[in-house]
Amino acid sequence: MKINVLVGRLLLSTALVASSSLAVSAKPASKPAHVEAQRLSDHIKVLASDAFEGRGPATPGEEKTIAYVSKAFASYGLKPGGPNGSWFQDVTLLRTKNIGPVASSFHAGAWSRGLAYGTEIVIGTQQPVDHVTLANAPLVFVGYGVHAPERGWDDYAGLDLHGKVAVVLVNDPDYEADLGGLFGGKAMTYYGRWTYKFEEAARQGAAGVIIVHETKPASYGWPTVQGSWSAPQFDIVRVDPMKERTPLQGWMQRDVAVELFKQSGLDFEAMKHAAQQKGFKAVPMNATFSADFKVEAQKTVTHNVLARLPGKGHPNETIIYGAHWDHLGRGVPDKTGDDIYNGAVDNASGTAGLLELARVFAAGPKPDRSILFIAYTSEEKGLLGSEFYAAHPIYPLETTVGGFNMDGLPVNGPSRDITVTGWGLSTLQDDLDKAAKAQGRVIEAEGHPESGGYFRSDHFSFAKRGVPMMDAGSGPDLVNGGREAGKKAGEDYVTNRYHQPKDEWRADWDLSGAVQDLTLWHDMGWALANSREWPEWKAGAEFKGIRDASAAARK
Repeated sequence: MKINVLVGRLLLSTALVASSSLAVSAKPASKPAHVEAQRLSDHIKVLASDAFEGRGPATPGEEKTIAYVSKAFASYGLKPGGPNGSWFQDVTLLRTKNIGPVASSFHAGAWSRGLAYGTEIVIGTQQPVDHVTLANAPLVFVGYGVHAPERGWDDYAGLDLHGKVAVVLVNDPDYEADLGGLFGGKAMTYYGRWTYKFEEAARQGAAGVIIVHETKPASYGWPTVQGSWSAPQFDIVRVDPMKERTPLQGWMQRDVAVELFKQSGLDFEAMKHAAQQKGFKAVPMNATFSADFKVEAQKTVTHNVLARLPGKGHPNETIIYGAHWDHLGRGVPDKTGDDIYNGAVDNASGTAGLLELARVFAAGPKPDRSILFIAYTSEEKGLLGSEFYAAHPIYPLETTVGGFNMDGLPVNGPSRDITVTGWGLSTLQDDLDKAAKAQGRVIEAEGHPESGGYFRSDHFSFAKRGVPMMDAGSGPDLVNGGREAGKKAGEDYVTNRYHQPKDEWRADWDLSGAVQDLTLWHDMGWALANSREWPEWKAGAEFKGIRDASAAARK
């Protein structure tokens, strides 16, 4: 889980009344099994134990984890949901790592500047190659690198980027400008995410893409970029990686960009301002970029775990519940010598929630639509398990109704609110609002939408392909202590346990909030599974056009 999403999630909870139910249609005719806190705790205790070694993909910890999850699914009477009657979907990943020195430099006329790797620039590749070389590739400033015809915006209009390197800004064109909310105002759209910048540059045929880092629009400092790029990079194995990824991609420090623009006869701030105006045209820079480095590229196989509850009336229509089973495995020891990153909250708790929902659904009446439970691999390496499934779906995405993501469940007692990432994107939020009111709760938007939290967890792999997905969880307004207590609990977790060996199971957790959240997701899913509702993206959502294009499949 990404940290800015996690802060909101970990101020979590709400108490469960065993008889609580939502004011939604199509409730089970008989009293269903209900989510139990003790079962959640027991699952987390096992999955986050030292015996599972931090659940690193492609490690002995993975073998134990996927065996545990699949056996639990089987014990509930669910069907294997993977290909060819298997519980597992093989996920083949490409691991790339720079080997030896990384040389790179800018050139403009008589001016030339070598770049210090790590402190001034980070670059790499996600192509299966052993060497990357660019020699004096022309640089082109493409503004925010956005191609959004539905918004009347195209930074690449009339541009041929073959053999050239795109220089792009992070975030959206209206992060600092008033465009009437064209790109969500302060709230980031997917066009603002760095992953989109890389993807679009590849679609445009660029030889490389370099993002200019600025702390506020990125929502994190340069050390975060530097740290992320110091480790090997992972990607799913693409059908055509030479076209789906540019030969080179990376980031540079803002100060470096300012100097580059100056030496090119351009003013960085003036160009940035121009890029924020509708009708901006890309600007060829009077400068080139050179780079040379060796690459170690290897393939590795990990696994998603899938279980299915077939529907009785419309079995070809699917609702998804998902959570990632992986964490960081073994790493740098802390001051006590502990090197196992147990990942109890992030995300053994989400996996435990997935298993409990599977048990409750399997014990109840059979739904009209099918329900698919997916424990994803490699979320911590870039949402790769969910990305692989969404790129190679076992059940068509066109007839996937929608879904729910669980990335960290509440452990700090009841809260009065539910935080929604991706506020206002789909009609699932309307369903959530009604269901939350039935529990006496309110929904509210995430605190920092400009950081793009909706794009940083597994649901997004489906959303960007058009499937409406809900990402929400108990908010910071704790019943015991209010927002002050919630803020303190969240900060304590982030400071002392998040992505550290101390994220371990605790017997004193109050999991009543997790129970009520899971009850909410169950009842919303049950209502969808026994209705003819097809959730939709709302007008202006960047994924609406993709979904609308497959509307005929849902009639």
